[in-house]
Amino acid sequence: MQIIDGKLVAKTVREKLKVAIENSVARFGAPIGLAVIIAGDNPASKVYVKNKAKAAEELGIASYIYELPELTTQDGIFHLIDKLNADRAVNGILVQLPLPSHLDEKTILRRIDPAKDVDGFSPYQAGRLAIGEEGLVACTPAGVMELFKYYDINLRGANAVIVGRSNIVGKPMFHLLLQADATVTVCHTKTKDLASITSQADILIAAVGRANMITANMVKEGAVVIDVGINRTASGLVGDVDFESVAPKCSYITPVPGGVGPMTIAMLMSNTLKAYKEQNV
Repeated sequence: MQIIDGKLVAKTVREKLKVAIENSVARFGAPIGLAVIIAGDNPASKVYVKNKAKAAEELGIASYIYELPELTTQDGIFHLIDKLNADRAVNGILVQLPLPSHLDEKTILRRIDPAKDVDGFSPYQAGRLAIGEEGLVACTPAGVMELFKYYDINLRGANAVIVGRSNIVGKPMFHLLLQADATVTVCHTKTKDLASITSQADILIAAVGRANMITANMVKEGAVVIDVGINRTASGLVGDVDFESVAPKCSYITPVPGGVGPMTIAMLMSNTLKAYKEQNV
């Protein structure tokens, strides 16, 4: 059993990005800018935004943070997004989720110019992925694909099972695995006899947001297990996979924390560079 080191892989991705960013800025003669909008006082969101800003600045990307009050209006966010859409110094825009409950998340995300949608959540970018076009791919699934690449895990013909069908992870993960020639099954909360499906998986990806949901009896001997879940419990951060019982059965497994998490921010920076280059060609 080998533990997949997301911190190590993210570090190698960032090192390559730093060189690519320097070369791109030299070529196009303008800095790269990333704008992050956060509304409300969610402590976890504030930590994520701080980490994103730090990663951007370390790579030479200008970071613009817009902190809005809890009671900010939908029109107020629209006005800010419209301003950022029109600003040539801003190449990527993301809205930190979750938003306060009175705001319509889907409508707000669709307000972002698809060319600046570095989270890859817009219908336009999701559509590009679905038909196999190059675009801005949701960061967490893109990060998982980088982990497979780094550890030389062969996906061709593999039986891959995703537990979770969100627009952020499950659905884009399905398309990426399909494009890599895996045979893909997507499971969810209405799936009957889940264990009978997951226990056949060569590649098992857990992305449901339920602490320790995937147990040893649900995992095939020698499987590759990717745990996307991050759940805050009384004993600390845990994933969707019961690591202690599942790990001995795996050929590869990601820990929580330190597995998929670091890759998400690395791929956000990669998307920001990609958006910058497309806007300057």
